[in-house]
Amino acid sequence: MSPEVTTDAEYMSRALVLARRGLYTTDPNPRVGCVLVNDGEIVGEGWHERAGQPHAEINALKKAGKRARGATAYVTLEPCCHEGHTPPCTNALIKAGVSRVVAAMEDPNPLVSGKGLKALAEAGIKVESGLLQSEAERLNPGFISRMKHRRPFVRIKLAISLDGKTAMASGESKWISGEAARADVQRLRARSSAILTGSGTVLADDPSLNVRDLQIGRQPMRVIVDANLSTPETARMFQLEGTTLVATASDDADQADVLVKAGAEVICLPAGPDKIDMTALMHHLAGQGVNELLVEAGATLCGSLLEAQLVDELVVYIAPYIMGHNARGMFHLPALESMTDRVSLTIRDIRAVGDDWRITSTPNFNAV
Repeated sequence: MSPEVTTDAEYMSRALVLARRGLYTTDPNPRVGCVLVNDGEIVGEGWHERAGQPHAEINALKKAGKRARGATAYVTLEPCCHEGHTPPCTNALIKAGVSRVVAAMEDPNPLVSGKGLKALAEAGIKVESGLLQSEAERLNPGFISRMKHRRPFVRIKLAISLDGKTAMASGESKWISGEAARADVQRLRARSSAILTGSGTVLADDPSLNVRDLQIGRQPMRVIVDANLSTPETARMFQLEGTTLVATASDDADQADVLVKAGAEVICLPAGPDKIDMTALMHHLAGQGVNELLVEAGATLCGSLLEAQLVDELVVYIAPYIMGHNARGMFHLPALESMTDRVSLTIRDIRAVGDDWRITSTPNFNAV
């Protein structure tokens, strides 16, 4: 590897570190970092801090001032070229006189996708793309999924015993995982646009599903899948900061009105094999700007999502307990008759979190 490539990679790595500072706050925008380098010296840095505020490139240019002229901009995502809540970053880079722009990846947003780099090139700026692309993509899985597939990146979180149980037969499940694992889940919630659960979980546990202990300046949307509108108007979620959305297939306008008066938003979706068309729900959430969707639900809803091949990642916390064969399992799925019916997983990460083990995996649908 040549010294120039090594230097480029180091600067892009720095831009990725900056981008991660917006992990909890940029939603529904992507997490982006930018580093400006002139004559081997970093003259400006920035990251996108919050939706509606200046983008990473603008923050870096402001810090660089006149030293941006002739500089190379290392940015983790292709600079935008359209007018949104803020002016196009391409115009700012051109006006500042940067000579080169290195982007980790093209923007999957159809409004930008390649057009930003083209605008820079047409202005005489040298452009490159693809440096540390996989690292940049891992930073924004939800934004990419929403732009390319019109659905959020779906992450299921489960806390289980060593024998794979999520609750006792009675439904009791507090607490399977330890304190460190529960704190780790707060970080998963904080990076999520929305948290999905089922009406059964609401009836059994009346959860809050909010972010605690982390000051991120927002609360993820809470989404309840409730085919028959059985969620009580006294549910704790309706009293909390942020939006609680109830997705139903019921046409009971009176009960819907009761929930709306309690503080909920109610949407009626087409019925599907599991009473609600989950693909339609995913499209609706994408339309609401939901990038990453965290699922904290029971075996029925988790099984429905897995069966519909709408799961992108499983995060499973395994606690050092045995709960017995009568306890509740992880997924309700149609009977799997042979080994060829099993769902294959690719393990991405295994690590200890306090007394528990966290396994992160990706389903390989249609693979044996």
